[in-house]
Amino acid sequence: MRFGMFVPQGWRYDLVGIDPAQHWQTMHSLAEHADAPDSVWESMWVYDHFHTTPVPSQTEATHEAWSLMAAFAASTSRVRIGQMCTCMSYRNPAYLAKVAATVDHVSGGRLEMGIGGGWYEQEWRAYGYGFPSIPERLGRLREGVEIMHQAWTTGSATLDGTYYQVDGAIVQPQPVQPGGIPFWIAGGGEKVTLKIAAKYASYTNFTGTPEEFTHRSEVLRAHCENLGTDFEAITRSSNFNTVVGVDEADVARRLAVIEARLTPFLGAEKAATLMAENYHSPNAAVGTPSQVAAKLAERRELGLGYAIHYFPEAAYDRSGLELFAAEVVPALR
Repeated sequence: MRFGMFVPQGWRYDLVGIDPAQHWQTMHSLAEHADAPDSVWESMWVYDHFHTTPVPSQTEATHEAWSLMAAFAASTSRVRIGQMCTCMSYRNPAYLAKVAATVDHVSGGRLEMGIGGGWYEQEWRAYGYGFPSIPERLGRLREGVEIMHQAWTTGSATLDGTYYQVDGAIVQPQPVQPGGIPFWIAGGGEKVTLKIAAKYASYTNFTGTPEEFTHRSEVLRAHCENLGTDFEAITRSSNFNTVVGVDEADVARRLAVIEARLTPFLGAEKAATLMAENYHSPNAAVGTPSQVAAKLAERRELGLGYAIHYFPEAAYDRSGLELFAAEVVPALR
């Protein structure tokens, strides 16, 4: 199993209480940690969002994903960098292909392209994007991925689509990586998203119960068979909200600290609901090292090849992240 980690950028109220003037240093320090030669982390990730969640804050920061991609590309040397995931409709896809190709050069060929249809309605409307229907958002995803694929493999893109029209959009230089930047197609939609993944993806990214993960994997396999692509060549990944403690009392203490940090911004009821949804759910990796390793081992048996972990404590306390690296990762390798 391979491992990635999220760097806190404020979106999940994970930089609150830190002076905004120190945000970049906080993020950069964690990037350096992930980038260390002996690090267990193959990749580091941010989210592509503009407003905090689940409540948009008028005062708390959410740092922009692609600005961070360029900064991390220039300030690290080993770890791969990605977004989980870029919202297709937030940027023109030909422009995004150009931006990503440049970042790939700055990084020396270490960029990953996480891409999805988008979902955060309040954010869409606040920025003037409207909020198209699910079929339109997925249609934009399909056309945008085609444009980026053309741009990175041929140096230009032309498409007279329903949602995007480009005519000889030149993207030079092409990415450093042969064949273009790897696509991580995010989402488990069976009819459209997984079909796009079957055609273009090097990686998928979806979560759910073990039963849901298995079902979506079989849907992906069927799409690959219909399209004549190689299901086994696509690595399946999932994101996990992760809290690891030396024992169950330590886990409970860590969860209480996280909830106390969120409560002033969300209120007690909403904070409690968020904790239940994020840390007692199928996409949570919460417990002692042996408990977390057992959960991930179960997913590995179902075909999970890549786990990306969000540590809500990371900006304040690295001990859980370090415990995961020291005890959970070796148990799975």
